[in-house]
Amino acid sequence: MKVGFIGLGAMGSAMASNLIAAGHTVTVWNRTAAAAEPLVSLGGRIAITADRAAQGEVLCSMLANDQAVREVMLDGGLLDAMDRGTVHVNHATISVALAQLLAEEHEKRGLEYVAAPVFGRPDMAAAAKLNILVAGKPAAIERVQPLLEAMGSRLWPLGEAPERANVAKIAGNFMLASAIESMAEATALTRAHGVSAADFLEVMTSTLFAAPAYQGYGKLIAEQRFKPAGFALTLGLKDVELALSAGSAARVPLPFAGVLRDSLLEALAAGDAGMDWSALALVAARRAHLDERG
Repeated sequence: MKVGFIGLGAMGSAMASNLIAAGHTVTVWNRTAAAAEPLVSLGGRIAITADRAAQGEVLCSMLANDQAVREVMLDGGLLDAMDRGTVHVNHATISVALAQLLAEEHEKRGLEYVAAPVFGRPDMAAAAKLNILVAGKPAAIERVQPLLEAMGSRLWPLGEAPERANVAKIAGNFMLASAIESMAEATALTRAHGVSAADFLEVMTSTLFAAPAYQGYGKLIAEQRFKPAGFALTLGLKDVELALSAGSAARVPLPFAGVLRDSLLEALAAGDAGMDWSALALVAARRAHLDERG
């Protein structure tokens, strides 16, 4: 299949490489051109401009946030440059409001739109083991299913309205942030009483919380391994704020999301922006003045 792929961060690059490996003809574009170069050695083609990447049957995008999606897809005129009938598969974690707007704008132009945000860190993307949430018209999803299967281990259909996939992704990331915050605070408590984070989290993630999210992030917290960031604190803040916005729009109180937002802001204010969001453990430790106790 002839595919365009735009947005080549750690996730996008890994996903595009899997499409190339699956035998698809993939043309890539990124706002920072250097990010596209490693894919050439794998068989990818580089587009000088975004519209050149959108000349195939399908365009996949993995842009960073609402602002980037608006700038490239809407303000930059990319949707206007696409041929009628082209399917756009949007993998980005975006707001519910923007997801609804994009569905309308695609419809106006005779374009098909599929929301397909993913669960998984860059290592899972590289291994094609992402869990992909999918929402859109059944015929459009069927057309792009081979591409999605090349990038993920399982597809999770959530209906025809694209924003359903986005709100599920936002809610899932809210749950992940909550798990990280709970481990951060709990390990601060045990450390203050002489039990190391590593010992405590080994117990918890082997018994009551023997689940991938707790085990993966628990290991990062226990090892104080916050760099390189698999999912940066800045992105975590963005997603928690998306949850708060979606909650406000639907009159759904999310009191703990406010706690998470403040913890993430505290981390950024302390200069931790380049760290993984599991570095919320540093915030909890600083609040308890653990490093000052000796």
